[in-house]
Amino acid sequence: MAGPNAAGETTVSLDAALAHAAALRGRDPRMALEQVREILRVVPGHPQALLIEGQALHMLGDLPAARMVLTRLMAEQPRSALTAFELALTHGGLGEHDLAVDALERTVALKPDFLPAWHVLPVALRAAGREREARKADVRGVAASARDPMLVKAAVAMHEAKDSGDFTPVEAMLDERVRLMPRDAAALRLRGEVAWRQGKLDEAMDLLNRTLEIAPGFTAARELLVRIMQMGPDVAGALVHATELLDDEPDNVGHALLKASLQVRLGEQDAAAEIYRALVARGIKNPRIWLNLGHVDKTLGNQADAIAAYRNALALDPALGEAWWSLANLKTVHLTAEDIAAMLGAEANVEDDEQASQLQFALGKAYEDAGDAAKSFAHYERANALRRKDVDYEEARILGGAQEHAALFTAPFLASRAGQGCPANDPIFIVGLPRAGSTLVEQILSSHSQIEGTMELPDLMMIGDRLHSRVEDGEFASFSDVVRSLPAADLARLGEEYLDRTRVHRKEGKPRFIDKMPNNWMYVGLIRLILPNATIIDARRHPMGCCFSGWKQFFARGQLFTYDLAEIGRYYRGYVAQMAAFDREAPGAVHRVIYERMVADTEGEVRRLLDHVGVPFEEECLSFYRNRRAVRTASSEQVRQPIFTGGVDHWKQFEPYLGPLRDALGSVETAYPDVPADLV
Repeated sequence: MAGPNAAGETTVSLDAALAHAAALRGRDPRMALEQVREILRVVPGHPQALLIEGQALHMLGDLPAARMVLTRLMAEQPRSALTAFELALTHGGLGEHDLAVDALERTVALKPDFLPAWHVLPVALRAAGREREARKADVRGVAASARDPMLVKAAVAMHEAKDSGDFTPVEAMLDERVRLMPRDAAALRLRGEVAWRQGKLDEAMDLLNRTLEIAPGFTAARELLVRIMQMGPDVAGALVHATELLDDEPDNVGHALLKASLQVRLGEQDAAAEIYRALVARGIKNPRIWLNLGHVDKTLGNQADAIAAYRNALALDPALGEAWWSLANLKTVHLTAEDIAAMLGAEANVEDDEQASQLQFALGKAYEDAGDAAKSFAHYERANALRRKDVDYEEARILGGAQEHAALFTAPFLASRAGQGCPANDPIFIVGLPRAGSTLVEQILSSHSQIEGTMELPDLMMIGDRLHSRVEDGEFASFSDVVRSLPAADLARLGEEYLDRTRVHRKEGKPRFIDKMPNNWMYVGLIRLILPNATIIDARRHPMGCCFSGWKQFFARGQLFTYDLAEIGRYYRGYVAQMAAFDREAPGAVHRVIYERMVADTEGEVRRLLDHVGVPFEEECLSFYRNRRAVRTASSEQVRQPIFTGGVDHWKQFEPYLGPLRDALGSVETAYPDVPADLV
């Protein structure tokens, strides 16, 4: 270094020496320490030199010495955020977590945009056992990161990319940010959202889980994770996160509703009802809370409470079509002339086509109950037209799939896979069309001591859709090719996967359980391959009655074929053709329950049904209407009553309007309950 009488040269040389020491600090802290101490001999107490000395000592593991140097410097430089930060790291390394927190709080107070301090502060608070404060620090740190110009730019780029669908530039931008700042929770969360928008759900969940490992109190990250998880099979995992959200913010209505919706999906109806009732008790005037409470009470069989809840929802919003339809959909409630007047008066104020469609379905039911078939049909027709224009029903794919199934699952093919698959006999699949009496069959079976009723489970459909995606991705030319390619180990694995995915719905510990998803008829061959000992029951009802009943039903999700009379007729015909082919190739694999026969000879049909399932007859199965289990389908109230014959031919009062349905059904109607010769 130059002598003291060469002032300009001394300054230049000092700056160069400090820069050299700082550069050495990362790769050779011992050399950095030697150089900076040489500087301090010439310029005692130099603040930058002392900071480098403290940093080098920390890197060399001499934490007590580093603490002494940095504490002295902090006293001399009380407004140095970087000194406070380095002192905090040293306190943390020594296990002095509360002192580390104090130093970090001082750091961010001095420099609110100092992101490394925000990233470390929650870690120090957790190490000090101060979890509640740590979660608040998570949020404060995320807010600080979100103000960073780079992240603002990335967020803007992501929203702009929604239109083009090209997220590559913002993906690269955020990946670089995460590489440089791996503990930047805001960047990780944004990167997770980008992956989600790209349809990369597994990657998105991985990124969001990493985000929450860093910042457990980052509410927006946990909310997004829950919403992605609930789209897949891990609804139970989503509920864990939703519970944590509500625990963190117990007054947050959105979190309460999210948790309750997941509980409903998992069959935890009583727990969901508690949440809704607590929200009502708090005086929150939200018609959808009353609506959701009504849905839960309906499922639990609390009909009077359900009616009251729906009425309370309508008192808050008379144009809430879903509440009107929910009342009508109880099937046991007759809407009055005053109700009809209220609905007609609300038509102009309905907020969207879905609500308008539900209001029209409710008006159709009200006029049907009043005996005015012409007005009833007109409103049903209007309801279906509104609904049909908003759904994407791929008729060619569905009916083509039925034909492909019939061609694939031949007796020789099934024989070649004999002895393969998962051998468990736990599942009982009830398949067919909605409104065919499947809920009645489920209620009868679930009244047996060995059988648990669950709900319409999506899991087999999801497995089937995943196999179909291999065709869409170009891996195979057809679904048949995918199925033919599956080795014995994969067939067993898929059967075990189904059992694993559905286990969360089995609450009672019974050896057998029911999956009542009607659309599983499309995959009866797959069921036979992956779960060869499972029971398959086909619930069937007169095609005119079944299809008309489905057509005048608003389905919350799925069943896209039901909103056009001709389409539902062709769907029924395709279903009958596929099932007839399967019956021919695998005789006895499917037990068919004809609804009209069940009504006419209940005990005989129940005994035959139980024989097929392989369980002994129990009298409780004849008293199924006393079973108080939760029922989520449109028939929830009807199956809580003894069987009655009034609904068998109810469709006939609308017969003059059902020409398109009759034409689409063709010989399937005239041959019922037999299969017409042209389909055999």
